[in-house]
Amino acid sequence: MKTALWLYLFLFLAFFDLHAQYPILTPFAMSLGAGPAFIGWMMGMYSLTHLPGNLLAGVLVDKNGSRRYIVFSLVAAGILLLLQAYAQLPWHLLVLRAASGFALAFLSPACMTLLASLSSDSATQGKYMSGHGIIHTLASVVSPAAGAYIVHKAGYSGTFTTLGWLLIATGLMALISVPKKAPARALALQPPSQPASPKPSVPAAEAGTSRRYYLLPFFVSCAQGVLFFELPLSQGQDGIVSTGVLLSLMSLGALATLSLMFLNRTSPAGRIAAALLAMALCFFTLAAFTTIPAGVVLFMLGAAKGVLFPAMASLFISLGSGGRLGRTFSLQSIAMSLGAFAGPVAAGQLRGYVSPYFIAFVLLMTAILLLPPKGISRPSLYHNGLNNPAA
Repeated sequence: MKTALWLYLFLFLAFFDLHAQYPILTPFAMSLGAGPAFIGWMMGMYSLTHLPGNLLAGVLVDKNGSRRYIVFSLVAAGILLLLQAYAQLPWHLLVLRAASGFALAFLSPACMTLLASLSSDSATQGKYMSGHGIIHTLASVVSPAAGAYIVHKAGYSGTFTTLGWLLIATGLMALISVPKKAPARALALQPPSQPASPKPSVPAAEAGTSRRYYLLPFFVSCAQGVLFFELPLSQGQDGIVSTGVLLSLMSLGALATLSLMFLNRTSPAGRIAAALLAMALCFFTLAAFTTIPAGVVLFMLGAAKGVLFPAMASLFISLGSGGRLGRTFSLQSIAMSLGAFAGPVAAGQLRGYVSPYFIAFVLLMTAILLLPPKGISRPSLYHNGLNNPAA
């Protein structure tokens, strides 16, 4: 439990640092002379360079443990933020964001693998994953508004410098506090002493369903990328504070549904479908009903995300097994990286023809159509407690 608390602290500081940049990056790029299409590529390139890092993380985390990759991601990203404070041209920002994407690609698989390895009990694993979601949400509630406030007081350079040193300090704390190896009890996830009782092979149809579910984080991340691209542009270069407040309202909505523990007693498949539909309707509202206050819509969008992400976390734990959690979370991160690349790039290229919010609506509706009609067929997802991450 002590390791989990330390890890939650590091995750909170890291997520705070990262989310604080969302209302800042687009206005900063515009101040350097970048246009919407370039901003789309800048945001997408950050996610594209996640891919080689994700591919490496899946193998290296399982082989060497999480500690060194958590420290590397935090310290390297902090150094790049310090350099970002001195960017003078749009391509400077593009290169630095691309490098940051690679550096931070190791963080999520390493952290989630370490959390999952802290216990061999599936219900306890679900609690750790739920805690991960709550910490992420708490950080995202305060960080956008805080980032906008820091920019208002210290300017872009001072903000990036402050956030960079915060990441470096967090990485040094992780170096001291995170254990070098996973706890011994985590070996119970896949006992090496029982070769005579291997897990039954997954039928081909179920394996195809499992692969199909990796489309979920792709479409969700693609829609989120569209939102993070379009929202600052719609508020204008002088709307940093309003953008930060709107993003914080979205995170408050997620926190509201994360606190409704009884929702986690329903099946993940049902929660995923309902949340995707609610998110799609929110994006359609943003595109078609501009008279409805954006704060209300974003709060509802965040509430849907609060339902979706714990369900997806349970899903991907069930798709992995002992010794393969790093690879499973790596594949999830790869899908999210591809989506986060495609979303802003598509929105930047098509913004003159169609509302980017409508693009996000179409993406999420497509995700619903791709869901298998009978939901998740693997029995472990329903009966081993993983469908209740907040239990």
